[in-house]
Amino acid sequence: NWKSNQKNSGCLPEERAWLNDLIDKRGWVDSFRAIKPTAVEYTWWSNRGRARENNVGWRIDYQIVTPSLQKRLKHCSVYRDERFSDHAPYTVDYAD
Repeated sequence: NWKSNQKNSGCLPEERAWLNDLIDKRGWVDSFRAIKPTAVEYTWWSNRGRARENNVGWRIDYQIVTPSLQKRLKHCSVYRDERFSDHAPYTVDYAD
């Protein structure tokens, strides 16, 4: 919940403003949102409690692409089958 996390690194107002500016004003593209506009998936979970087990996390791993690359986006996924760290790999497939 970004509204209740605005005092935490990753959701600070200046961080959100920078990312929003990159996407909204400069035209760069969040590959995840371009492919899955309504999906709720996370790439990071706190080590406290059972956040990963309960799927209470943040989507903080991105592939931000240029507008010209947006046309080549095919598929994306968050790999959760194995646990490497508190992050899950986010992968994107691009057309040739």
